[in-house]
Amino acid sequence: MNKHNLHGLIVQALERDLAVAQRAAQTAYEAATHEENIAENKYDTLGLEASYLATGQARRMAEIAQALARLRDLPVLPHQPERGVQPGDYIELEDSDGQLRALFLGPDAAGLVVQAEGRSVTVITSRAPLGQALLGKRAGDEVSLQVAGKAQDYIIVAAW
Repeated sequence: MNKHNLHGLIVQALERDLAVAQRAAQTAYEAATHEENIAENKYDTLGLEASYLATGQARRMAEIAQALARLRDLPVLPHQPERGVQPGDYIELEDSDGQLRALFLGPDAAGLVVQAEGRSVTVITSRAPLGQALLGKRAGDEVSLQVAGKAQDYIIVAAW
């Protein structure tokens, strides 16, 4: 897996998400401020509801912009096996059923999935339980954690 290309794909996906969020926020703002949505009585809440939506869209846009900035600032460095898994690394895990998972440990944008080199790669952060468990581990290490009372066991197949 080429980490530079993967990093670029993640940045591109966030740029697309930000553009969509900006359009949605603008549309919600226009609906909230449109003269037809001015309340005619105390029970007319269409304008109020539109303003709540506009506020939520603006928050979402800010979150995506922050994630994008943090990922752009993340240096894409070669994996250092002696340090183990670190932010910016690509990791392949195998679960107890033999299923492989491809992950990118990023500073933000958890849950984002991109297609790279024919694989679905999920972005996780070190704030997540799995991300915390992976920090400092090396290829061949086992990782176990409890999620919602259920044990999850993985072997790190590769990290780079």
